[in-house]
Amino acid sequence: MKPIQVGLLGIGTVGSGTYNVLLRNEEEIRRRAGRSIRISMVADLDVARAKSVVGSDVEVVADARQVIANPEIDIVVELIGGYGIAKALVMEAIAAGKHVVTANKALLAVHGTEIFAAAQAKGVVVAFEAAVAGGIPIIKALREGLSANRIQWLAGIINGTTNFILSEMRDKGLDFDVVLKEAQRLGYAEADPTFDIEGIDAGHKVTLMSAIAFGIPVQFDRAHVEGITKLAAADITYAEQLGYRIKLLGITKRRDTGIELRVHPTLVPAKRLLANVEGAMNAVVVHGDAVGTTLYYGKGAGSEPTASAVVADLVDITRLHTADPDHRVPHLAFQPGQLAATPVLPIEDVVTSFYLRLQVADQAGVLAKITGILADRNISIDALLQRESAEGESKTDVIILTHDTREGDMNQAITAMQALPTVLAPIVRIRKEELS
Repeated sequence: MKPIQVGLLGIGTVGSGTYNVLLRNEEEIRRRAGRSIRISMVADLDVARAKSVVGSDVEVVADARQVIANPEIDIVVELIGGYGIAKALVMEAIAAGKHVVTANKALLAVHGTEIFAAAQAKGVVVAFEAAVAGGIPIIKALREGLSANRIQWLAGIINGTTNFILSEMRDKGLDFDVVLKEAQRLGYAEADPTFDIEGIDAGHKVTLMSAIAFGIPVQFDRAHVEGITKLAAADITYAEQLGYRIKLLGITKRRDTGIELRVHPTLVPAKRLLANVEGAMNAVVVHGDAVGTTLYYGKGAGSEPTASAVVADLVDITRLHTADPDHRVPHLAFQPGQLAATPVLPIEDVVTSFYLRLQVADQAGVLAKITGILADRNISIDALLQRESAEGESKTDVIILTHDTREGDMNQAITAMQALPTVLAPIVRIRKEELS
């Protein structure tokens, strides 16, 4: 049978990994897919470098539109990234009747609804396993393996850069700025790490997982996103003393009133497997009503781990290449036209528990005023620590863990506590998840 012909747009880290994996495992992949899969055309602005990767057997061009226009190309793999030219090329590939494989979580989290609708209308597939958690097959698990379940919630460490930074902060007792520079030196963090450290990358990924888990449209603009830039080494130390570790989590939950969709630093009990995911590794915990809690762990980035997901999508499309489009696995797991209009809840309506750190004057009656403010808003205390502040004997750190409460009520309590003259610095608030 004639091989499936693949056109690669961009042959950087992931693109070169995809080419190498397809070449190295060609026979194994052919046996799985039922026919060979070959990259026959590559578009990259650096033509000389691209030719050095793929050799003389693959046609290399500078213009990506030449790949899309080639009638011999069956699948276009978009590895350019970003929202701009990548979107135009994906939409043009779909219009030309090409299947698309992409690792571009930013593009799909922002424009996925439009892209999936265009693909459905044209009868082609847009596959994106590589867009979330690198080599971990979490999209396939959510879309197919757990299709019997009413998924209740999922939570994931889905950005390796921030997990490396948090692991180093905990192990070495260093503040964020110091560890970030080390992460950049080692190549874990980009020269401009904004998308990672501000939680945007994780927000893109959890938006896609939420859409698949709950059958709702992709809507990154409704996600609540916070990064790790304001975390202090002291909070990581106090969390450890209380039996928790701080991780940047992407969280989405089904509630009676809507869907929670959020990214933020989170206290996780140290006994949970997720709390023990260290370095640049990724992990996602999914809770379904039938299966219970499942964990997916592995490398979330890198040339060949991400290429593993790209090639898996190529195999899936090859198997289904001649199948009736109406009988393919839907892009977002639920059949087109069956997506729910369930609202994404504003962060003020999210219910969770909290870690609070207040630097207060070391005076009698201060603690009573703080606990009184919490009690007035029906916020109950789970645990409390009082430690001498590193900034001087006249100051004390008060650390409070609360039971579940509505975020809006906690915002009011923090405002009231911050107004106390004995509260000497901005109050630190970190959400806490038991994940039980």
